[in-house]
Amino acid sequence: MTRSLIAAVALAVALPVTSFAESITIDTARGAAEVSVAPEKLVVLDLAAVDTLEALGVDVDGLPAPVYLDYLEDVAEDAKAVGSLFEPDFEALAVMAPDLIIAGGRSSRQFDPLTKVAPTVDMTIWGADLVGQAKARTTAYGAVFDKVDEAAALNAALDAKLATLAAAIEGKGNGLIVLTNGGKVSAYGADSRFGWLHEATGLPEAHDAITAETHGEAVSFEFLADVNPDWMLVVDRGAAIGQAGEAAAATLDNPLVAGTKAGQSGQIIYLNSGPLYIAGGGMQSMMGTVDELLAAFGG
Repeated sequence: MTRSLIAAVALAVALPVTSFAESITIDTARGAAEVSVAPEKLVVLDLAAVDTLEALGVDVDGLPAPVYLDYLEDVAEDAKAVGSLFEPDFEALAVMAPDLIIAGGRSSRQFDPLTKVAPTVDMTIWGADLVGQAKARTTAYGAVFDKVDEAAALNAALDAKLATLAAAIEGKGNGLIVLTNGGKVSAYGADSRFGWLHEATGLPEAHDAITAETHGEAVSFEFLADVNPDWMLVVDRGAAIGQAGEAAAATLDNPLVAGTKAGQSGQIIYLNSGPLYIAGGGMQSMMGTVDELLAAFGG
């Protein structure tokens, strides 16, 4: 055996097994991306992704801190903290040497630096057809982590819940999505981050000229009275992020809001804001919100 052949054989033996790992192409927020199947060491920097992966039974090795959401605390206890949602700890990531990093949402701005640490995909869920995006992400995770059947079951369960909710909502009036932040109030329309609450449920907008903004369109209590929605869906940002301050119910406790059709009919729905605001697009988050609306609309 020649020396060059001996060297080649030795190099092949020395290569890590992961060099020959099967790869697949998945859809991401930045287009198609090739990833290795069943990565052994996984870091996830987007809580919507953590939400869905936890529902699929996928183990996560690194997470941002805090996770804010009680139902993800068990995942956090078993994982290493690797920075925050906005600022990854690059030193900790380099030491961990993950096989795959899933970024998205608040961490998506760090995508380029993260790719220098490990293979990274951006799985942001944002904009139009949020439900479709969430289902596509779930399908992709199922393919990557050998959870194809589980992913299909989650998508089917969400579709079934949404169909039931749409039937319950039909003919029961219009709605307005409102976010409170301390004493401030913003409104969200069908093309906003919460727009799927209209788009995927059939709930008509009480006001269809709201500007699409990340943090909503700032509005007054007089605006709420003028729009006069049949239903008001309320997201409390302060409660979602554990911030001290005036609660949504206190902010909206005034004669102008009480005089609306929603206020008069007891149809102001204070949603569980943490999952919706922090992990929007996560399968558990979405199904939990749908369950809340089913209870309110009598589905």
